[in-house]
Amino acid sequence: MAEKPETVDDYIASFDAEVQAMLRRVQLAIHAGITEGGARDAPETISYGIVRVSINGRYGIYFGAWKKHIGMYPVPVFEGELEKEIAPYRSGKDSVNFVYGLPLPESLITKAAAEITRRTLAR
Repeated sequence: MAEKPETVDDYIASFDAEVQAMLRRVQLAIHAGITEGGARDAPETISYGIVRVSINGRYGIYFGAWKKHIGMYPVPVFEGELEKEIAPYRSGKDSVNFVYGLPLPESLITKAAAEITRRTLAR
């Protein structure tokens, strides 16, 4: 990426076709989860050089493409089955990575985004 993108579409378009497709799938899965979690709106912006999806105008979920993976942040530690499902993708305290070339767990991304949304709205 040579210059800073101004829009989410510009950001996604700056990657090759395979990564663009994966980013769009992550984007759709996050939005599905935010809706499932009860948010009424989820505007997108570029923040810290990656995509931020706000939850009702509040703190949001970030995702971005890197050399070997797509990252999603912040993903808090969950309880029970959801944490067991997401654990293999954890790369740090509050982040998960989806490695290129491996199956993308879209339903898991949606479940995580829904739980993050519920927690955000409960604050």
